[in-house]
Amino acid sequence: MEVVKIMLQSFKLAIKSIIANKMRSFLTMLGLIIGVSAVVILVSVMMGYLNNMVKSFMDMGANTISVSLVNTPARQASIDQMYDFFNENRDIFSEMSPQVGVSGTIKVGTTKSTSTTVSGVSEYYSKMKNYKLEKGRNLSYADMISRQKVVVIGYYVALKLFGSPKEALGQIIKINGSAFTVVGVVERQDKKQLSARGSDDFAFMPYSTAGQLNGTSVPDTYTFATVDTKVSDKAVTLLKDFLKTIYTQKETYFVESMSQMLSEINVQMALMSTIIGAIAGISLLVAGVGVMNIMLVSVTERTREIGIRKALGARKGVIMQQFVIEALVTSTLGGSLGIILGCIASPTIGNIMGMSSPANFNAVLISFSVSVAIGLIFGYMPAMRAASLNPIDALRSE
Repeated sequence: MEVVKIMLQSFKLAIKSIIANKMRSFLTMLGLIIGVSAVVILVSVMMGYLNNMVKSFMDMGANTISVSLVNTPARQASIDQMYDFFNENRDIFSEMSPQVGVSGTIKVGTTKSTSTTVSGVSEYYSKMKNYKLEKGRNLSYADMISRQKVVVIGYYVALKLFGSPKEALGQIIKINGSAFTVVGVVERQDKKQLSARGSDDFAFMPYSTAGQLNGTSVPDTYTFATVDTKVSDKAVTLLKDFLKTIYTQKETYFVESMSQMLSEINVQMALMSTIIGAIAGISLLVAGVGVMNIMLVSVTERTREIGIRKALGARKGVIMQQFVIEALVTSTLGGSLGIILGCIASPTIGNIMGMSSPANFNAVLISFSVSVAIGLIFGYMPAMRAASLNPIDALRSE
């Protein structure tokens, strides 16, 4: 009970000292406020950026595998061979789509779009991309077989060329001079902004039609989707073993799963977050030195007060406790204000950058713990100095 009473008294004295020297106390806290808020803001924004990137990859399909081929007249994997491989491994693969890029302009009357990404795909493509339709239908297997001139367009394309998805359905558009019928419009992907070359600026047609349009009979890009991300490694191995039987050189085929890319990105971004947090943490170290300097000045200014208290019987431990608590209160207040600033600034900066970046709990916890530790560590030396003063020398001090 006595210990609690002494600590409470020390806490009251610390508050009185901080209030009595408002400007000095604020300047002492300022370094901690800046340091803690910097750690919270930088780590939170970095984690927000990471989550945004991961979401983008997830939207593309975390269970997808990209296959790129270098076809030559002597060495090439035909569509039939790829489909045979796919059908033989349906326990591993759920979907597969060739991809044929089409470069050119989409035109409706005098209105044209040169930014739209146009590609030939299979009937599985929409499912792999997690696309839901706003209007109309998806491509079908019949479209592939009969090389139908039909197209499914993104929300931005429908809005730009026809004014709305409803108006776009059934309309004719020209791609490189060839007429295509719009059979479907995909739901809006980017809820914040529609823009050229954005996630809603695309059009896709049957891969067989795209090959005919391009004069390409053998696609060099395929996308596979696995039944589960857990079998991605096995799927990559199967694909490589299969392609090895067709292509003699490893440089002529490239296979990479989205889950592997996500793992690598997570590792790299976590490392970057740690480095950025450590750099921001240097300001906390500087703030700690500031706390120690101010506390040393406080000890010098209050030498006579310390002498009087010692002469009246105050023990060394009580004097030391008073100055440690004062440094601890100062750093805790500074850390708390820094956290409040960081929690307000992080989402604001994220909104400006067009992403979600709420304050990261781990960053808040670590930065606050460090600020409290700074009060204890850097307050210890001034407290020891105060507690070690000789009462007689202290009383003689002016």
